[in-house]
Amino acid sequence: MKIEITKHRFILLLIAILALNSCKEEPQIWKPGSEQQVIGDYIASNPDQFSEFEKLVELAGMKPLLKIRGPYTVFLPNNEAMMAYYTFKGVGGLDDFSQAFCEELCRNHFIGNFISTGDIGLGALPYINGLDDFLASEFHGSDIIISKSAKIIKRDIYCSNGVVHVLDKVLDPVTVDIFTAVSSDPSYTIFSEGLRLTGIMDTLRIISFPYGNGKARTRFTVLAVADTIYERYGIYDVDDLIDWCGANPDSITFLENPFYRYMEYHCLHNSYYLSDLNTGVYPILSKDNNVSFTIDSDYKINYDKNTKLYTGFNIEASNTPAKNGALHAVDDLLPAIEPTPAYVLFETTDFFDVKQGDYYLHHFKKFFDGENTFEKIKWRGDFLQYYYHDESAYNINGDVWAIQQGWWEISITFPKVMKGAYDVILKQPPWDAMADCNVYLDGVLTGYTYTGMGGTGEGGPQKVADAVFETTAEHTITIRNITNGMVFWDWVAFDPVVSH
Repeated sequence: MKIEITKHRFILLLIAILALNSCKEEPQIWKPGSEQQVIGDYIASNPDQFSEFEKLVELAGMKPLLKIRGPYTVFLPNNEAMMAYYTFKGVGGLDDFSQAFCEELCRNHFIGNFISTGDIGLGALPYINGLDDFLASEFHGSDIIISKSAKIIKRDIYCSNGVVHVLDKVLDPVTVDIFTAVSSDPSYTIFSEGLRLTGIMDTLRIISFPYGNGKARTRFTVLAVADTIYERYGIYDVDDLIDWCGANPDSITFLENPFYRYMEYHCLHNSYYLSDLNTGVYPILSKDNNVSFTIDSDYKINYDKNTKLYTGFNIEASNTPAKNGALHAVDDLLPAIEPTPAYVLFETTDFFDVKQGDYYLHHFKKFFDGENTFEKIKWRGDFLQYYYHDESAYNINGDVWAIQQGWWEISITFPKVMKGAYDVILKQPPWDAMADCNVYLDGVLTGYTYTGMGGTGEGGPQKVADAVFETTAEHTITIRNITNGMVFWDWVAFDPVVSH
């Protein structure tokens, strides 16, 4: 399972290098005399092409940021694109925009990371921009299209603090929530009405909510069914769809109602563009069920190995960005099913409250209250350390939970796992001084000992439990050291016995 990469620090700038051999445009690489030119100077030195965007950067108060160390990526609209944008917005120029909008527009074109052309795929760019949004990406022949409309017309202009890609259109900031994105499209009238009647639309409209001293963003994925697909099955309005589901129309706002189950099955927890999907299972909103994806010659939903049947995507109508998620069009009804148990891997640090901290994927952090700091992570010991090393080849995303001294215990309650029989595998890096640990599954000693490098074992992934789950539910894994040493807990995997 691909681990979703999300940076919550408010980063204002961008970087990217792209080099597709099949592309018509040749990379615009600086000659030796310009190797030290920063992005801000590149824009300023080409007023005939970028004077309007330079003015935008200045009005937004971001000019100094383009002259500091990166790496950054800037998607740079030329003057012609800026003039067309003024016409689109019904204004005479930048002076007609508010200061706040100028800042928003400017940040929409910046990414605080390095992206090469080889990193751009069908889906979205791998890093958020200065508005904490993902920019959609796709290909029209050899052309790279950003945010469904803007073509990169000059690629890979390398500067000393990043890279610039010139666009033929301005990237208009996305402002609508994902329900509005669905319901405003006339292709999805039946599906949208289903989201409204079940009340699921209320969740999909939430873009952010108060959290701590600030706000946290929401992320969703919607797999929408077009009216034309429903009509193939004789479904012409939402009442027909309720009948098709065999549901009681008087209780469609209840979780166990078949119509509610059907509608919710099309709404995933977290946002996934096609480039984010890997073979595996992904939880729906309530996390009571999963949608299975198989990525090989096609993007396959709920692929049946026996019949070879699956639901696919309408690619052209997919990867539509919303402020709080990604909208895709599927090519069939996509009924709610309970997929066969599949291999799932959970990173120990991949929890909402953990990811809200500015330390996440950036630096170390120590925590001392083992009962109240995190909802799903509890511990006993001197302290729990968020351990991050961005160049680590041993840990997913370079981060783990670490306790480095004394006698300790750490319990993590992982997301829901489909009912079935599993081998449970725990992974730490193969480092010295790792302790041997007793392992408990839902409070019961498993009979397995995780042996660290400091004991008689070799560290790394080890089987720690035989599990038979009668229901789809969360499960808690506890490890307690039985020899003096450290823990650097990276992930837990549930591997279905039936797949062996």
